[in-house]
Amino acid sequence: MKNFTSIKDVPDVKALLQLAQDVKKQPYNYKSYGENKTLGLLFFNPSLRTRMSTQKAAQNLGMQVMVMNLNSDGWQIELEDGTVMNQGTQEHIKEAAGVISQYCDIMGVRTFPSLTDKEADYSEKVLNKFLEHTLVPVISLESATLHPLQSFADLITIEEQKKIIKPKVVLSWAPHVRSLPQAVPNSFAQWMAKGEVDFVITNPDGFDLAEEFTNGTKVIHDQDEALKGADFVYAKNWSSYEDYGKIRTDLNQWQITNKKMALTNEGKFMHCLPVRRNLVVADEVLDSEASIVLQQANNRTYAAQAVLLNILKNGN
Repeated sequence: MKNFTSIKDVPDVKALLQLAQDVKKQPYNYKSYGENKTLGLLFFNPSLRTRMSTQKAAQNLGMQVMVMNLNSDGWQIELEDGTVMNQGTQEHIKEAAGVISQYCDIMGVRTFPSLTDKEADYSEKVLNKFLEHTLVPVISLESATLHPLQSFADLITIEEQKKIIKPKVVLSWAPHVRSLPQAVPNSFAQWMAKGEVDFVITNPDGFDLAEEFTNGTKVIHDQDEALKGADFVYAKNWSSYEDYGKIRTDLNQWQITNKKMALTNEGKFMHCLPVRRNLVVADEVLDSEASIVLQQANNRTYAAQAVLLNILKNGN
């Protein structure tokens, strides 16, 4: 891999999955690859798991890590070419990316959508500008439309926890009070398409994801029907793609409860975190043995470590 921004950058998903599983068994056995290498992590929006797990992954490999919150600690970056910079922006992406490329061997970038302009968000302008002007490999720490590190960790978790060769995995829309991006569900759909799973998406009318990411996945608008026989239930809210960024607050019946989980095949509950308790999922589920959200979070380290190691092994 040269970069890691989506599953399309991964030539062999099974090989990367095996590498992550090997790394998890012996996380400190690969330090020679990261020695005297520096990872730079750039955040345009808040993060807990992505920030800490990627730092830990790099440190497991012997890398040095530099972290910067660009919105609060850096200059405001101009992305457009030919702009007369006499307004709010102080530094152009060309210089910013060029400078960072001299300080780091690999760069991680985390951005967030506006959820007001579908065309702008789905063009991935911020991430693509870094890819255009950076001289080192770039890892997406979440972008406007995708979160590949999260989805790779989800795939690792399902492989560890599954009891049958081809489990049924259901991605279920869940209630929320804020407008949230489609990045996690988009990415999860991409990765599940490459996994040995029977994958189903369930969401209310008006909340179908973009077809470019679901790629023909079965969508069932009856949640109870979709959950029947599920081995894994992945709950996640997302705002509307069709009526871009819009939400509904009158669908609390989509919350994952024990009653909902009783429809499954003793299914495991998954969520990327952070999660709003008793809105997205009831305490009774999140605090039960069915919940594997902490195992998911733990696997974020090994997903990131496998990606970094793959890039380092290829001479970057």
